[in-house]
Amino acid sequence: MSDTVTRGIRIIVKPRFVAEQSDPEAGHWLFAYHITIRNEGDETVQLLNRHWVITNGEAQVDEVRGPGVVGYQPVLGPGEEFQYSSGCPLSTPVGTMHGEFDMMVVEGKQRFDAKISPFRLAVPSALN
Repeated sequence: MSDTVTRGIRIIVKPRFVAEQSDPEAGHWLFAYHITIRNEGDETVQLLNRHWVITNGEAQVDEVRGPGVVGYQPVLGPGEEFQYSSGCPLSTPVGTMHGEFDMMVVEGKQRFDAKISPFRLAVPSALN
């Protein structure tokens, strides 16, 4: 799990292994993650872009950049939140993800990166 606050924007990530869509014999492990973006500040903000750094268990790094999240660029007023779920395939049973969301304060158009602290992707039995 990851829980990070940047400039009043709290980002909570809860990952899980998706065994039913994984095929370890073929070197394919799928992980899902649920994200809550909560505006705990006093400014209205919009999520513009995402940036993920995905590292597998062999230290291979992939970066993903793009507009919004799951087709949305949500606007969050003070006290509002946006939730979504997504997934990440890995070629190893363990890995990590971290990144940031490019946010813009609606009034004044000031931009900042809301950080997403590293979180572990791991098959439950892989770390025992």
